[in-house]
Amino acid sequence: MDFIRTERDPLSLYQSMLLIRAYEKRLAALFAAGNFPLTCSAQGQEAAAVGVVRALNADDRILTNHRSSAHLLARGADPGRLIAEVMGKTTGYCGGKSGTLHISAKALGVVLTSTIVGGELSLATGVALSKQMLKQAGIVACFFGDGAACEGIFHESLNLASVWELPVLYVCENNQWQAFVHRRETMIADRIAPWAGNYAIDYASVDGNDVNAVLTAAEAAVERIRRTGKPYLLETCTYRQKGHFSLDDQGYVDADELTRWKALDPLRRMEAYLLESAGLSADDLAALRAQAEAGLDDAVAFAQQSPYPDSSALTADVYA
Repeated sequence: MDFIRTERDPLSLYQSMLLIRAYEKRLAALFAAGNFPLTCSAQGQEAAAVGVVRALNADDRILTNHRSSAHLLARGADPGRLIAEVMGKTTGYCGGKSGTLHISAKALGVVLTSTIVGGELSLATGVALSKQMLKQAGIVACFFGDGAACEGIFHESLNLASVWELPVLYVCENNQWQAFVHRRETMIADRIAPWAGNYAIDYASVDGNDVNAVLTAAEAAVERIRRTGKPYLLETCTYRQKGHFSLDDQGYVDADELTRWKALDPLRRMEAYLLESAGLSADDLAALRAQAEAGLDDAVAFAQQSPYPDSSALTADVYA
């Protein structure tokens, strides 16, 4: 299965992050132009997604949340099929029935996207239990935010995963914002990772805007899970640069805070590295950005030209 790019090449990591950024900005532009569905943004969190997903292999399974596009694209999803899904077209990964909030992609090992805050946490525990009982290879990676970590389901899931010794990589993308509420309004501590220690689960907290740091930490976590069969919690400290969803103007966000975090933008940091250490020029980076935009042009055209489902497909894949 060649959809997973596991190379640590800095240029490859940058290209993956660049695709995610271009995709999310394009969806925002399509919404602004009218007649396009609302979407939830994860702009600014690209390094966290790419670093973790690159540490996984084909036997591993992914469960994610409403900010799923970064995880899907990092896993190798076709942006055209993703946009088609958001638009409700037949060529989308779920035939246009999931929209942006419930995408699953069996061929990529992405079990589900849950729009219920923390919903993926309990389901990931179940998927891991299934793998354990069936003696299947691979681990389960579960992405969630700091808001979900404040839900009771977080504690229930970690407790069971620890008691049953399940191979789950819990990935908390601590992006500082829980919808429209700042993390400091709902949490006393700045870090979530140490909470795992209460359940005898190993943990680490890493700079979520440094893709190399995330990849290194994720590889260490994955290796430990594969060796011990026990869960692990990795917290990536990052920042959501855009509003909760398309209409959100971020009027509630402190401007100075946003400026400080944008200075730590994961793409800008990787670009600085590529210019200084990888022998790339500013023209090379501009060409890569243009390449990503051209790819999105093709993806949008594919989605727009795709047909809507026929009414006969209304009950297909519906269990009850």
